[in-house]
Amino acid sequence: MQKKLTKKALAKILAEHAKWLDDNTTGKQANLHRADLTSVNLRGANLHGADLSEANLSGADLANADLSEANLREANLRWANLYGADLTNADLANADLRRADLTNADLRRADLRGANIDFASWPLWCGSLDAVVNRRLFAQLAYHLCRMTVADPECLRAQKYLKKIANTFHRVGECGTV
Repeated sequence: MQKKLTKKALAKILAEHAKWLDDNTTGKQANLHRADLTSVNLRGANLHGADLSEANLSGADLANADLSEANLREANLRWANLYGADLTNADLANADLRRADLTNADLRRADLRGANIDFASWPLWCGSLDAVVNRRLFAQLAYHLCRMTVADPECLRAQKYLKKIANTFHRVGECGTV
């Protein structure tokens, strides 16, 4: 069962977390496990290392937030604004990121195994390099590469090579095989 936090309670947790970040002998690491943070404004918040596993952050504004090394395992981030968020080394395994805005998000070494990124924006800059994915997500990204129209012979060979994996994309029934 998720718990709805008041603005005052959330502010207290964030203040204690800020103290913990400065000196881990004071303050307290943010534990927002299973918290209902639907549509909350956490724009620019420093939640480095926080526990947000199984939290409901659907529609939350996390633009430019520091979520590096945060535990977001199985978190609901549908429609979340993660524009420019720092998600390096974050645990996003099995997170629901459908329709999330990941534009300019830093996903380096983020664990996205089992995450659902359907209709989300995948950042195409160095910040998505070294993200940890499973076959399902790899097939989804390969599918998108294979559906591009390109005339370059080397690119066409690469598409041909990826075709088998791309056609295991979980939405291939809707989108068609390549």
